[in-house]
Amino acid sequence: MKAFKIVPSIAEYMDFRTLAKELKLGARDLILTNEYIYNPTIAALELGCHTCFQEKFGGGEPTDVMVDAILDDLRGKEFDRIIAVGGGTVIDIAKVLTVAKSTDRVDDLYDRMANLEKEHELIIVPTTCGTGSEVTNISIINRTTKGVKVGLVSPAMFADEAALVPGMLLSLPYPVFATSSIDAMVHAVESYLSPNACALSELFSAKALHLILSCWKDAVAAGGKDAWKKHALEFLRASNYAGIAFGHAGCAAVHAMAYPLGGVHHIPHGQANQLMFADVMRKYQEKKPIGKLNQLEELLGAELDVEPVFSLENLYKLMDEVLKKDPLHEHGVTADELPVFAKNVIETQQRLLGNNYVELTEDDLLDIYRKAF
Repeated sequence: MKAFKIVPSIAEYMDFRTLAKELKLGARDLILTNEYIYNPTIAALELGCHTCFQEKFGGGEPTDVMVDAILDDLRGKEFDRIIAVGGGTVIDIAKVLTVAKSTDRVDDLYDRMANLEKEHELIIVPTTCGTGSEVTNISIINRTTKGVKVGLVSPAMFADEAALVPGMLLSLPYPVFATSSIDAMVHAVESYLSPNACALSELFSAKALHLILSCWKDAVAAGGKDAWKKHALEFLRASNYAGIAFGHAGCAAVHAMAYPLGGVHHIPHGQANQLMFADVMRKYQEKKPIGKLNQLEELLGAELDVEPVFSLENLYKLMDEVLKKDPLHEHGVTADELPVFAKNVIETQQRLLGNNYVELTEDDLLDIYRKAF
């Protein structure tokens, strides 16, 4: 079993001004972010940094086309550090930039994945509470020329610092909060059940679940779409802890099966995870009802104040209160696509499927898709 370790240093800052002062941001830094984040929170600080706004190069989750356009735009600019301020798309792109030489294209990086080296120092400031990507060494890129979303993975892609600034979450629209916090919850569950989990990674999975579920319950009880905001720091920490956990133990079938939904139908990543989560877990219960799944049920039962045997169904109900789960067909998925998706997952996502609680065949995956349909 691989050793448990946390590579980036992790720091909490009161606000971005404090971060900028302590890290001495200036002319040799590149801030990669979105304009809607930069203008209200960073622009007035007049830091003198280079800037790159992700949305000018494409929308949605990162693609090879988007990243290649950013690489082209940055050629000739000189900077030592990359400050990534944003959600999963910005963070994934920043990890690519940190290992990219001045002449690289995305395909070049995949071709030499085993030998990537860090070209720029990387500081990540997450502005959502879901990816946990600030503490992982993987970037998921939709390789449009190959028709698949696949991870670029390298030790060189770890951030040098993960900077948690809870105030950066407060402008999140509710749907983004909902999908991102669901993503963090799925990270915590999948890493907890993974055969690669260890006692230390389980601590981070369990703590993340405690923070997410307790804060979800409080926000749902309080009502109103902004009720979650008083727990911004807890959700940010939970996302970070879940990222540490899955960085060691990995994600599994929920993520693997969600990727075709995002790649083909552009369903937001966290929402795609929610669409698959309950039916994957029910398949786990069907195939292996006795095992580590029972430990998860006990943990969830204690958090949700129900008997363990009812804990997963109660979790699904709480998730529906946070964000309503709809059938796949309401998101444009067709019945003819389901066998294609199942085959694609088997062929391209073995890295994730190896972390499953129990082995799932192509027929199992197809059955899960059909039940979610």
